[in-house]
Amino acid sequence: MMDEAKLVYWFEELDKESNDLVGKKGANLGEMTKLGLPVVPGYVVSIESYRRFMAETGVGEQISKYIVSLGKIDNIDKCEEVSKTMRAMIEKQQMLGYLEEKIGSYYDTLCQKTGIADVAVSTRSGGPVSRPGMFDTFINVKGKEQVLQHVKKVWSSTFTGRAIWYRLVHDIPVDGDVLGVVVMKLVDARSAGITFTVDPVTGDRTKIIIDASWGLGEGVVSGKVDVDRFVINKETIEIAERAIGIKKFCIASGKEGVEERDIPPAKQSVSCLSDEEIKEIAKLGKSLEERLGQPQDIEWALDPDLSFPNNLFVFQTRPAKFATEKATTVLDRLADIMAKRASRGGS
Repeated sequence: MMDEAKLVYWFEELDKESNDLVGKKGANLGEMTKLGLPVVPGYVVSIESYRRFMAETGVGEQISKYIVSLGKIDNIDKCEEVSKTMRAMIEKQQMLGYLEEKIGSYYDTLCQKTGIADVAVSTRSGGPVSRPGMFDTFINVKGKEQVLQHVKKVWSSTFTGRAIWYRLVHDIPVDGDVLGVVVMKLVDARSAGITFTVDPVTGDRTKIIIDASWGLGEGVVSGKVDVDRFVINKETIEIAERAIGIKKFCIASGKEGVEERDIPPAKQSVSCLSDEEIKEIAKLGKSLEERLGQPQDIEWALDPDLSFPNNLFVFQTRPAKFATEKATTVLDRLADIMAKRASRGGS
């Protein structure tokens, strides 16, 4: 059996050097925790746990043989088709006993830390190589059995159709990605969003851009909801521009997972953030950029059960790229979000 520390880590045990152990997302959460930034409690199921599960259950070998049997895959539709088979292989497999015990015991401790029985959590993917939007996140997961099942669901998302197609296009082995799984207390957000400490279109580093909406941040990240946008002067933290969207619905926690929830008409055209909150979020972004040494792309939320400013929490930060860079950029991410909004007739 593996040493405990190689299977599951608390955020407090991790830092920016932990990428190969738990993936970038978990490593960043550990680094932010050590910097004293507002991070909700949680832990990470390590990449070693994923490797152990795939090897010791035999499911990794089953998938490898299945990949060989497929021959050439030359279109995205075929990727989606084979994805279902691969994901089912993982999700139907029994969790290894010692992993079940370890992951479950950390969840029990998280419940004790938060003072909430069967505390609601999110389970999020994180590999050594950042692939935004490639793998799955699950929200409002409650109870030990559901956590264990959703860890497997995150693992299986290494074989989403889009992930398989990405690897084929970039000449990466189909089974070439490994994942850590972040398990963190859910913030049933009043408002949430994304902050860029650089203008992602122009590369202007004197600006901070905030996109926000009512409800959970998944709506903003995915482009499913319309947003309020704020442009802040990074030096003075004064609000330079604002554009308030017509926010007809939000993504919120439901009885099972998440759901779309209608926003009352009187609230649709109201800013989801006060000026005080906008400036606090901008200050946090500026501080993160200064501490980490480069512009950041930050996901955050406001907890309705806590008072300002102690209700602001960060879920993720990563280096922000912009239009002048050739790699997969935040501009690509914004363009994708805008395309999704346009396809549904939004603004």
